[in-house]
Amino acid sequence: MSEHRSDQLTFQNPVTRFPEISPPEQHQPEPGLDQDLIPQTDRGQHSYRGTGRLEGRKALITGADSGIGAAVAIAFAREGADVALSYLPAEEEDAQEIKSFIEEAGRRAVLLPGDISEPGFCSELVERAVAELGGLDALVNNAGRQIAREDIAELPDEQWVDTFETNIHAIFRISQAAIPHLPAGSTIVNTTSIQAYSPSPHLLDYASTKAAINNFTKGLGQMLAPRGIRVNAVAPGPIWTPLQVSDGQPKDALPEFGKNTPLGRAGQPTELAPAYVFLTSPESSYVIGETLNVNGGTPSP
Repeated sequence: MSEHRSDQLTFQNPVTRFPEISPPEQHQPEPGLDQDLIPQTDRGQHSYRGTGRLEGRKALITGADSGIGAAVAIAFAREGADVALSYLPAEEEDAQEIKSFIEEAGRRAVLLPGDISEPGFCSELVERAVAELGGLDALVNNAGRQIAREDIAELPDEQWVDTFETNIHAIFRISQAAIPHLPAGSTIVNTTSIQAYSPSPHLLDYASTKAAINNFTKGLGQMLAPRGIRVNAVAPGPIWTPLQVSDGQPKDALPEFGKNTPLGRAGQPTELAPAYVFLTSPESSYVIGETLNVNGGTPSP
C-alpha cells in the first residue's frame, strides 16, 4: 500500500483514506507474516509523520513484528523513541523489516525473539530490554493469539489455555517484571479489542481474554497512579493483519472482513498508531484506566 503517501496529519475523508478491501480466502500457518499477506497492510512505513512527541523514550512492544505492533513501533521511532521488539522466532523476517524502518528514523531497534506464553521468558524479555535500551519507560502489551472455532465442542482445552497464556497471563507477567524499572512518567498501554464488548461466537476464548485485559487495565491503572505510572488500553475493531489469515477468522468470512463497520471498511494498522502515541506521550497525563476505541465507528462503552 505504498501508494498512500498522505500522512496521518493530512485532512482527508476517513471513508476513503484507505480502500475498502475484499481479501481473498487465504491461509498462513500461525502466527502469520505481514510480507505474505494479500493485500499488504499499511503500517505507516510510507506515511507516518513524527512530531517529536516521544523524544528520548525507551519502549518495549510485544507483537512488534507485524500488524498493529509493527505500526506502533514505526510510529514510536518516528516520534523519537528507541524500541525493543518482542516477537516469535518464526516472525524474524517481518521483525527485520521493522528494524530497518526504525533505524531509518535514526532510532535504535533491539530484537528480542521468544515466546511470551512461557512464564520464564516474560521476565527475561524485560531484563534484556532494560539492558539493551539502558532503561525502560514505555511498555506496550500488544501480542495476541486468535484462533476461530465455530462451536465450543471444537474448542480444545489446550487452545483455551494457550490463548489465556499469551493474551492476558503474559501481560500480567511482563507488567509485573517491568514495573520496578519504570520511573514516574512511564506508561503501559495494553491492546484489548471490540471483542471485549461485542464477542463473536467463533472467538470465545479470544474475546474472554480481551474483556480481562480491559479489567486488568483499569485495576492496574488505579494501583500505579500514585507512583506516576499511567496504564491505559486501546481497543481495535476489525484491523487487517496476519492474525486474520492464520486461523483468526473463518476463511469464507475474509472477503467481507470489516465491511460491517459504519465506515464500511476494515482498518489498517497505521490507523491505530496515533492512539498508542497519545496514551504514551505526556499529552495524556490525566488519562488513566481508559480504553480508547479505534473501531471504525462501532458503538462501544
